[in-house]
Amino acid sequence: MTVAHPQAVVFDAAISELIEESSLPGVLVLRLHRPNKRNALATPLLQAVARAIDRASTNPEVRCVVMTGSDTVFAAGADIDELAASTATDPIVGPRFEAWRVIRGFRKPLLAAVEGWCLGAGSELMMCCDIVVAGQGAQFGQPETNLGIIPGAGGTATLTRLVGRALAMRMVLTGEPIDAKRALAAGLIAEVAPKGHALERALLLAAKVATRSPLALREAKASVREADALAESAHLLSERRRFLSLMASPDKAEGIAAFREKRDPRWKTV
Repeated sequence: MTVAHPQAVVFDAAISELIEESSLPGVLVLRLHRPNKRNALATPLLQAVARAIDRASTNPEVRCVVMTGSDTVFAAGADIDELAASTATDPIVGPRFEAWRVIRGFRKPLLAAVEGWCLGAGSELMMCCDIVVAGQGAQFGQPETNLGIIPGAGGTATLTRLVGRALAMRMVLTGEPIDAKRALAAGLIAEVAPKGHALERALLLAAKVATRSPLALREAKASVREADALAESAHLLSERRRFLSLMASPDKAEGIAAFREKRDPRWKTV
């Protein structure tokens, strides 16, 4: 199956650094577009992503979101001019922190298609996603220590939970990136696609996700993510509660009926 690159229909932000594209039914593509800055995640761009995510969270037409960059770079880090201007008196919970909170809190499935460089804040944005497809040749890294700083949006906290302490230490302390093959083996990404085809493959996965129960997808995502915060015994109890909460849902009734009638389900919830 071949998926054509989607047609851009909405431009977000005055400088068009984030392009919202209609794609397959139920799927929204968010494309980072700062070509002169290698898609560096300046705060206005990060906030544009957060606003788009927030709108998608309440839009019943959007079942899942795919984030991507260009053919050579997903995002090469934070904006160097912003970093240079930052001081120790910057607020901990400021606009940038709030944007990250909104993105991480997105309850619908969030996918990423990565080609080329995915560094620093770009890697941290990628780690907010639930399924990541990378093209061969993609490179993932946390080079912040070379600038005299450390990752500040998940590059130690989330990265360690995904790949383990040993590899996280190596990536953060040396700043050396890893390639897509090693990222897959470490559990940082879900799939490697041929170079230039990450978005095509991510859209195929998104199309499949978008056909499933929106309510079940939200509960499944939330339950999987609880593995980072709960002990297994508590997680099993929480999983059971989520499972039982769906037993009386319209989606469960429709899913069973569609299975028995050998037809596609018509989900009631959004």
